Amino acid sequence: MFTKDSILTTIEEQQIVEAIRLAEQNTSGEIRVHIEKSNEKPPIERAQEVFYILNMQETEFQNGILIYIAYESRKVAIIGDKGIHKFTGDDFWNAEKDLLIHYFKKEKYADGISVVIEQMGEKLKEFFPYTVNDKDELSNEISNGY
Repeated sequence: MFTKDSILTTIEEQQIVEAIRLAEQNTSGEIRVHIEKSNEKPPIERAQEVFYILNMQETEFQNGILIYIAYESRKVAIIGDKGIHKFTGDDFWNAEKDLLIHYFKKEKYADGISVVIEQMGEKLKEFFPYTVNDKDELSNEISNGY
């Protein structure tokens, strides 16, 4: 059964939360997923709004990543805070977004999001490895609406 305001079942949401948890085990970076039905704004603009609503700019190393999805509007964006973006540049975000779209065209939403999370976790680990003092700064839960 699909959850309210989502393209995912409850089990698929749990799969994504677990993918985030696993990806964050090896890094000080933070990954969030935000899903909403629709939005008329350009996806990057809306993703930036959500990024700030979720206080993702507050991470110690400015290494938060947001996957933004507006499923009825068919819009996606992936953005990273200043700390991670300076290492990756736009090519990385665009490649991950293209991979996400590839899965979405096959209606494999949870698999696509999970694969992208895994790859982003590897990139975060490369530049922001886990340290003994690391703490989970942001919720791993999928956010909706706003």
